[in-house]
Amino acid sequence: MSNDTNFIVENRRFSQFFSLIIILIHSFIFADYTITRGSDIGEIYYIANTLTGKGIYHSTDFGETATCMDSIDYNIYQITADLTPGVIYGKDSLENLYISYDYGLEGSWQMLSNSNISLMHAGRSEGQIYNGISQHSEDYGISFVNHQCQGYFGGLNSTEIDIEDNIGYVMVYESDITDSLFLLISYDNFESLEIQNSFNTLCGYQGFNSISRGYSPGELYMARADSHEGIVISELWYSDDYGENWSFKNYLLSSTIVGGHQPGEMYILRNYTQSLGVIAHTYIHHSLDYGETFTVYHTFDHGPDPHYTFFEASPTEGCAPLTVQFTDLSSGSYLTGWEWDFNNDGQIDSYEQHPEYTFQDSGYYTVTLLSYNDYHSKGYIKRNYIHVTNGSGINNMELGIWNYELSNYPNPFNPTTTISFEIDDNNKNIILEIFNIKGNMLRSIKCQNQNQIIWDGTDNHQNHLSSGIYLYRLKNGEGFSEPKKMLLLK
Repeated sequence: MSNDTNFIVENRRFSQFFSLIIILIHSFIFADYTITRGSDIGEIYYIANTLTGKGIYHSTDFGETATCMDSIDYNIYQITADLTPGVIYGKDSLENLYISYDYGLEGSWQMLSNSNISLMHAGRSEGQIYNGISQHSEDYGISFVNHQCQGYFGGLNSTEIDIEDNIGYVMVYESDITDSLFLLISYDNFESLEIQNSFNTLCGYQGFNSISRGYSPGELYMARADSHEGIVISELWYSDDYGENWSFKNYLLSSTIVGGHQPGEMYILRNYTQSLGVIAHTYIHHSLDYGETFTVYHTFDHGPDPHYTFFEASPTEGCAPLTVQFTDLSSGSYLTGWEWDFNNDGQIDSYEQHPEYTFQDSGYYTVTLLSYNDYHSKGYIKRNYIHVTNGSGINNMELGIWNYELSNYPNPFNPTTTISFEIDDNNKNIILEIFNIKGNMLRSIKCQNQNQIIWDGTDNHQNHLSSGIYLYRLKNGEGFSEPKKMLLLK
């Protein structure tokens, strides 16, 4: 093994260690944990960097400016707020509950007699606060009502309540069921729960999955994060039907999220503390389009730029052979190297900072970048980031089918699901096509003037397919519909 190879291997190990530490820290961060919505539009509270450590900040302009209300001298490390102007709650490391009636101002905190607060999140009304799914209070945390939580199982990953009264959610994992996470829903304020959805994990581990309610009933944001060989994966997903179906929204640099008080509004908190506090930075991301785009505010700036890895590419989809220009967006002083893996095979494909690469075969490609400075490396993965078709692939949208609706129920399903669609009378000879996540077509079914097809999870050769995400679309002689996702669970 050459000296250069030894250097790369050792730095990969170093990167793995620190990335795993990041994931372990993130596994204790939930929505309404270090950032929470206030009572008014544009109002947020968050825990972030100060020159001497951490502090509680208050902003009334969506995070563009903020005031440090208090340094955290008594170990408050979780905050949440109800709908009472100026009221904010805090929890310390001994699970004691605090309340401030003055926006968290120093000297305004009172410790309440109730203890054993495991996980706070904000209520729907003034004075309402939840202790995970086990209890809630209607009198500002003075007394709590216990919940029966019938149907709950597994290990807690994240919890939230809906805008709609009595509806709540919890993300759990079951150690005996590998590569799986479950979203449970309650319709009676956590007296009972049932499975609403299940997900494959990002890397085979439970990772970190945070959920936060949106503006309307049934709206949920979910931030998903994990570490693959020491490289961070972080994604934002969105549901508008109580968690039954989810759509991918964006790749994230942080998984600390909270929904806002306007349609499509959400916030992301990013804190960096590096080099023993010599580097300390805080960013607030604000979105009004469900996390597809963000306005970024750099609210605390101390020392050199923090080191993190990120990148973009153009185009991200097209016909093979597809030439893609990659752009490194990593931050940090004195970056010294870059390692790109364009097809997730563990082999380095380029050492350039802004490389160009041609994908010869159709499919979905996961891309990884490691960036180095003089001290360590940091990595980032974008799953299924590049989609290459064979010229008639499922995202070739130059032509389309007009006046259609396409959905399937149930989703997830086992063993069958009904795929329904509505098209006008001018669209004849419709074909339903089903693909795997790599873009390979598995099943083609002639619709024959029907408006629904029952699919039994088999391919064209009647082979039963394994659990996973599948894509389906409508096709006629003029083009293709936009693909939809469905989840087969066995």
